[in-house]
This record gives sequence, C-alpha cells and structure tokens, in this order.
Amino acid sequence: MNYNTPLSARPVRPRSEQRPHVMTLRQLREHGATAAEVADRIRPGGSWQQLLPGVYLLHPGAPTGEERVHAALLYAGRAPGAEEPGQEAMITGPAALALHGFSSAAPLRTLDRIDVLVPRGRRLRSTGLVQLVRTQALPEPVEIGGVPVAPVPRALADVVARLTDASAVRCLLTEAVRGGHCEPVPVVRELSRCRLLSRPHVVDAVDTLLAEGRALTEGRLYEMVRTHALPDPLWNVDLRLPGGPHLGGVDAYWPDHSVALEIDGGAPHPDDQGVSDSARRREYLERLGITVVHTTPARLRESTAQQAAVIRTALTAAGDRDPAAYVVVLPR
Repeated sequence: MNYNTPLSARPVRPRSEQRPHVMTLRQLREHGATAAEVADRIRPGGSWQQLLPGVYLLHPGAPTGEERVHAALLYAGRAPGAEEPGQEAMITGPAALALHGFSSAAPLRTLDRIDVLVPRGRRLRSTGLVQLVRTQALPEPVEIGGVPVAPVPRALADVVARLTDASAVRCLLTEAVRGGHCEPVPVVRELSRCRLLSRPHVVDAVDTLLAEGRALTEGRLYEMVRTHALPDPLWNVDLRLPGGPHLGGVDAYWPDHSVALEIDGGAPHPDDQGVSDSARRREYLERLGITVVHTTPARLRESTAQQAAVIRTALTAAGDRDPAAYVVVLPR
C-alpha cells in the first residue's frame, strides 16, 4: 500500500455518505490527512472550510442546518451518534426545538447560533456559531436522527431564559402542550429548577400553559367516556358531607356507583404554598366508601383504552361493595 498517495486522489468523506460532511482534525488525521494538507484545503478558494476551532466542513459553500448541528457537537467533544465517555454534550435551545419539530422554531440553517448544553465544569468556551449553556446536572438526552437533544422541557427553559416578551413565551409554551410535545407539569418543574418562575411574564405564561393543558386533558377524558361507552358522570363537581365539611373537588363522579375520578397534575402551581393535602383527602373519601380512580394527562393521551377499562372495573365492582356514605354533589 502506498502511504504517500496524494489526498486529492482519495477524498476524505465521513464513514457514512448519509452523514454530514463535517469532521474534526483528529478524524481527518485518522483518514490519512496531514496538517499541511488540511491547511491547503482550507485556503481561500479551497474545497474545505473551517467552521469552528478544530472542526472542518468538507465542501465549499454554506453548511446545511444538520452540518451546523454536527459541527457544534464535535466542537463540544461529542461525535453525533457515538458514545464518548467524559465528553457529554447535547443540543438545546432553539435548535433543539427545531429538531423536536416545533412549528414555531426557526429552521436550523437560519439560526445565528447553536446552543449546546454541557456540564458546568467543562473547560470550553463559546465561539463562532456555538453558544455553550452550562448546567450542574445534564438531563437524559433524546436521540433524534443520531443527534443527542435536550428533552423538550429543558430546551424550552433554555429558550425562555432569553425571552422578555410575554406573548412569545406564552405562544411557545402553548405549542409545547397543544402540539403534543410534552405535558405542562414537566415544563413547570424545569422552569422552576432553572429559577425562571420569579419572572412575572413567565408566571403569566405558565397560567396559560396550565389552562391549555387542563383543557386538552379534559377533552381527552370526555372523548374516552364517549368512545368507550362509559356511563356519563357528573363533571367537575365538589363533594360535601350533608351539613358537614367540604370533601374537595373531583374531575368526574358517578353518584350511582360512588366512583370518583381525579386527574393527577403532579406539580403545584408556582403560586401554591407547600404540598397539597390531596392524598389525605383521597384517603378520607375512600373511608367513606367512595372509590377514587387516579389518572394522569399522559395516561389519558397514551393509553386511553386501558384507563377506560380501569374505570369500567371500578364501576362494575360497585355492586359488590357496602353502600357509601351519602354526599352532597355541587357544581365546581
């Protein structure tokens, strides 16, 4: 084998022709390129170009959005589609939302910068098209087309952190829920973890987010009852003992069966103080002979038939139980 074969006779390409034509200097050397040959290729008018320190685009002209993303990850020390211990990084911010399929996200090729989430201790600087976002603890990435991407709640938080317009924040959070990208609770939890709920315009957007999520979840619940031919319940009611204390509200109640359904939100509103007493209230309802079925927005979205079966089982079992205490049902 002739190791002196000119580089131009054996073009350097990524191992897969389907991958973007972006490589690091180390990868180029592994393919037989010398530093002098790389320098010759990236001269003005050359066939390559340097996108970032140590990262090269193997064709002239503008990089594609995918190539920009891969270049950013290579600069951060993580090859897309490969596991490299100790070199953790993932795409976040607007680029992540584009990869997750947000309709409001700008195309990757038009973004001025690509946000890359890295551990706080990484000795690396933002440069060129790469903006580093540091965090104490990295979330588990979502792989999209071989690219490690921050989960939607974290990507949203990194975008919201730079927004000052309330309507922009509200539209973005609304799309997250309405577009089926995630549930409200993980978003609120991440916004809180990133200390963004001290900003009034973010809190206002969270109110809209929770209302939107509530409306979608209730719509799924109504559809489940109709589609699976369950008896019609009383919707969104308060339960109270006759002349006694308020027992709390439930999302649906079947009075003839003494079965209540509650949708677990999973996280308090940012204005709430402490942990709610919902667990104690549910236990009290059970002691009164009322069966409480718990579900979540995710279950109603992903396993509707299973949730309908759980409710039907509870309704069917009502005849085998002792009669429940009489309660007053009031609209909520």
